[in-house]
Amino acid sequence: MKKIYVLSDSTGETAERVVRAALSQFGSSDVKIVRLAKVNNQQEVQRAVNTVSSDEGLLVYTLVDAELAVAVHTIAEEHGLMAFDLLSPLLQSLSVFLGISAQSTPGLLHQIDTDYFRRMEAVNFTVKHDDGQETRGLAKADLVLVGVSRSSKTPLSMYLANKGYKVANVPLVKGIEPPEELENIDPLRVIGLLISPKRLVEIRTSRLVTMGQSTRNSYADYEQVEDEIAFCRQYYRRHPNWIIIDVTNKSVEESASEILRRLGSQAN
Repeated sequence: MKKIYVLSDSTGETAERVVRAALSQFGSSDVKIVRLAKVNNQQEVQRAVNTVSSDEGLLVYTLVDAELAVAVHTIAEEHGLMAFDLLSPLLQSLSVFLGISAQSTPGLLHQIDTDYFRRMEAVNFTVKHDDGQETRGLAKADLVLVGVSRSSKTPLSMYLANKGYKVANVPLVKGIEPPEELENIDPLRVIGLLISPKRLVEIRTSRLVTMGQSTRNSYADYEQVEDEIAFCRQYYRRHPNWIIIDVTNKSVEESASEILRRLGSQAN
């Protein structure tokens, strides 16, 4: 079995994916990929190249440190190895194109990937726990938003999810008991949303028009909306440790900023 060694100053995950993508063009070739990760000095380079040489493998390397990349090239030549620098030519071209030098910091792409997948996990969690779905998962949420219908729970949840927070939201409906799970989670992670009755009527009326329904629907009736907001306030008073945010006439960004600021002050 032939071996391809992927040498990297970070995890080597990205380089391995590139190699596998290239190998896919050769059908079911009998090839094993071996990672040599976290190679960060001349001694480690020497040991890595010796390993590849003993198996007469192909060496593919991604090193942001130019001196180490040169060292790999030189030592590989001395051993008569086939070696391919996957990163340096691209870094050089980008440097010329952008007019700036590369940071030469190993692992930056892996950090970006990790952050991306963390945010995607948060988004998936938030979608799954929108509007009172999967209440058994409330304990796993970083934040739980509660409020009446059309008080910005879902837009706020998605905005915060894109910042990496796992968010669940629960609707408060007069006459229907909120889920028991809501009483058992850390109160400092619960955000109660308030909105003025007048503004809520406007939002709900607009929603009914969009859906082609009558604006005389009780959903947008001012007195009913007032009752809902009064119920909300009464319920919040039973939970003095919750963070209460008034979202009236605030953008999603402004409300999210206030939530995160209040969370920060609570933590301190």
